[in-house]
Amino acid sequence: MTEKPLKPNLDELDHRLIELLKVNARLPLVNLAKALGCARSTAQLRLKALEDAGVITGYTVGVSSTRGPHAIRAMVLISIESRHEPSVVRELAKRFEITKLYSVSGRYDLCAMLITDSTAELDAVIDRIRTVQGVTDTLSTILLSTKLDRPE
Repeated sequence: MTEKPLKPNLDELDHRLIELLKVNARLPLVNLAKALGCARSTAQLRLKALEDAGVITGYTVGVSSTRGPHAIRAMVLISIESRHEPSVVRELAKRFEITKLYSVSGRYDLCAMLITDSTAELDAVIDRIRTVQGVTDTLSTILLSTKLDRPE
């Protein structure tokens, strides 16, 4: 049986390191150490410890939207039959228009965040979601503007 690593107690240096990586995960180690005011070896050890403990789970690339300023963003709430959840999630994950998929509580079971080039494309994607076996209902809303967007 494999044990999960324990999450370490993060101190201020760890939190600052994580925040720097959220802004730019490709910063060279020497730049991270300089920004943190510590030795390169300290920054490297902290980074390795955070990775080993599962606090840092990976590095990714941020991409500005290639869809332009007129992209349609929507939230689609989805009710499903419980026994079909794994297959529904697998099918929805294949849709490139779905950028995030959350499990939620309440009347609906899932919340999908979508981005499309037009309302017609959005309508077609929602129609496809409704045809997935196990989906019983949807409720969609178009997002008009972003009032606040903080990194998590």
